[in-house]
Amino acid sequence: MALISLDDLEGLDDEQLDDDISDDPEPMEEEERERLLSHWQAVASTHQVSVPAEMTGPIQEMTRNSQQREPLSFVLVARHEKMGEVLYEERLYPAGNWATVTSGEDLYEQSISVAFMKLMRFICKENSSGRYLGLTVPVVSSIQMMKDAETFDKNVETAFFLPTEFQSSAPHSSDPDISITYREPIRVIARTFYGTTTEQTVSWQIRLLWELHDLGDTFHRERYMVAVYDNPGALQRRNEIWFIRRD
Repeated sequence: MALISLDDLEGLDDEQLDDDISDDPEPMEEEERERLLSHWQAVASTHQVSVPAEMTGPIQEMTRNSQQREPLSFVLVARHEKMGEVLYEERLYPAGNWATVTSGEDLYEQSISVAFMKLMRFICKENSSGRYLGLTVPVVSSIQMMKDAETFDKNVETAFFLPTEFQSSAPHSSDPDISITYREPIRVIARTFYGTTTEQTVSWQIRLLWELHDLGDTFHRERYMVAVYDNPGALQRRNEIWFIRRD
C-alpha cells in the first residue's frame, strides 16, 4: 500500500483548502473530517497511491498545525546569481537528530508517500511523549542512483530534522521502521524548483544542474537529496534539489 506525501496533494483550490483548515482546537465535525480525507484520497489516486481511513486523525492534526512549522537553519556559504536570478546556493546544515524511514515502492513518489505517512503518524502523537511534535521544513528525501547513474534505487530514505525542543531528548516511535538518526553537518548546493516531485521531475532537475554548472568532482554523482517545503495544497510548491559535497 502506498500513501500520500507532502507534495502529492494537488488539485485543491485555495477556497477549498481554506475551508478545511481551522485554528479551532475542538475536534472537526465528522462530515468535515470525511471531506478532508476524501480530498487526500482523490488526489493520491492520481499517483497510484491510497490513503486509508485510519489516516483521518493525523491528517486533521497536521491540517490544524499547518502554519506552525519550524524552518531548518543553515549557514549560507555562497550564492550564485546570473542577471539577478539565484542559480543556486551553497549551504551548510547543522548536525542533529533526524526522524528517518526508508521505503522501497515501485515508484519514487510512492516511496516518499509511504515514508511521509509513517512520519506523519509519529509526529501526530504516536510517539513516546504522547504529544504532537511539530514539523520542521524542509522534509528531505535521499536518493541513491543505480550503476547507470540515471535510475533511482527503489529504497528511498525520507527524514525530517527533529524540532529544537526534542533535539536533546528525542521521543521514539512504536513503528520499528522509524529511526532517530544523528547526522553530521552536511554541505550542499541547493537549487529551487516548483511543482510536483516525481522521479521524472527530479531526474530532470539533476540533469539540468549538472548541465548548467561545472561542479567537477566536488559533489557526489551517486546520491542526491530532494527538499520539500510547502503545504501540499499550494499551487506552486517550492522544492529544492540538493547536491551533496564530498567530505
